[in-house]
Amino acid sequence: MADLTTTCCIAGGGPAGMMLGFLLARAGIDVIVLEKHADFLRDFRGDTIHPSTMQLMHELGLLDEFLKLPHTKERHIVARFGSEAIPIADFSHLSVKAPYIAFMPQWDFLDFLADRGRELPRFRLLMNTRGEAPISAGGRVVGLKARTPEREISIKADLVVAADGRHSDIRQAAGFAVTTLGAPIDVLWFRLSRKSGDDNQTFGQVAQGRFMVMLNRGDYWQCAFVIPKGSLEQLRAAGLEAFRQNLVALSPSLADRVAELKGWDDIKLLSVAVDRLARWWKPGLICIGDAAHAMSPIGGVGVNLAIQDAVAAANRLAAPLREKRLSDVDLAAVQGRRMFPTKVTQAMQIAIQNRVITPLLAGAAPVRPPFVLRLLKWFPALRRIPARMVGMGVRPEHIGPELTPRP
Repeated sequence: MADLTTTCCIAGGGPAGMMLGFLLARAGIDVIVLEKHADFLRDFRGDTIHPSTMQLMHELGLLDEFLKLPHTKERHIVARFGSEAIPIADFSHLSVKAPYIAFMPQWDFLDFLADRGRELPRFRLLMNTRGEAPISAGGRVVGLKARTPEREISIKADLVVAADGRHSDIRQAAGFAVTTLGAPIDVLWFRLSRKSGDDNQTFGQVAQGRFMVMLNRGDYWQCAFVIPKGSLEQLRAAGLEAFRQNLVALSPSLADRVAELKGWDDIKLLSVAVDRLARWWKPGLICIGDAAHAMSPIGGVGVNLAIQDAVAAANRLAAPLREKRLSDVDLAAVQGRRMFPTKVTQAMQIAIQNRVITPLLAGAAPVRPPFVLRLLKWFPALRRIPARMVGMGVRPEHIGPELTPRP
């Protein structure tokens, strides 16, 4: 006997899982979402909320309430090559309700979705509950084994969704084959304080053999320092003071605060991976978000892709789930809808990794902005192109008629 029974069981309380759970419950479908932690506080949760995501919130009637949460707005992306600033993207021309990127701690975003979900009678969120493996019968997945701090439970479901990230337990237990596309970089993740005279913009800083992105989080900078993959031990061997001086050489304005890094425990490693599944589904089971395709942090689009997957899945699967007629064709259609945007986005990320970032990190000569970026500086209208690709993505999704609120 199953401990719990639902129509859809979603493993993973990240952007993909929470958005899908909320949309399906809103559309009148019984949903259980499993989050393995007791809260949503994670160091490596991305905090870029793209215009396409905020347009979805507008379509749901939630944008005004959503934007009451603490956030900062970025209408432009700038890269600094030494002391030269190059404008990269201008979001202000996008035809959306919120034409900018909102930087908001992802835990606030997830708490917001969780709170909206709890207002719905068909939504159930189980914290401290880890999805471990699908339960199969008659050649299809019919539920999920999960574990709480006290015991193992089983959940019977018409559909199991793996939205549990790039190291998905469900994906591994189900035997999905992963195609690794490669990532030649890793990221060191740390905080430095913001001072009153600092620039307000989030920006990328490029210098000879060094590259760092600084995200404005109000009273501190969240810093992402890019390194060649596997080179952390070499940096550690050189010593923390050498790393601090690297930061000062890259951005001299940080000289008065790099001492805030007291030890290597203050610096976390984010191992970058770019991969995807050839097939995202099996009968009764589908993977979405990072469980289906891990993205590079380039462009900060991973959250955006995950949410777009969730909306596409909800649009296609809501009616079959509600009417108890879910088929393999429906699951295949979700992958068919989202595979093209995934491939295009990953191809662009890999091209930037291999042709821009890797040569930059290996370079010994002073860095000059590439010609294509100088075009963006000389011709402002061209900045709308990267703004569209980053802010809206390939084939943006919208809230369809099947997701009309139902009891």
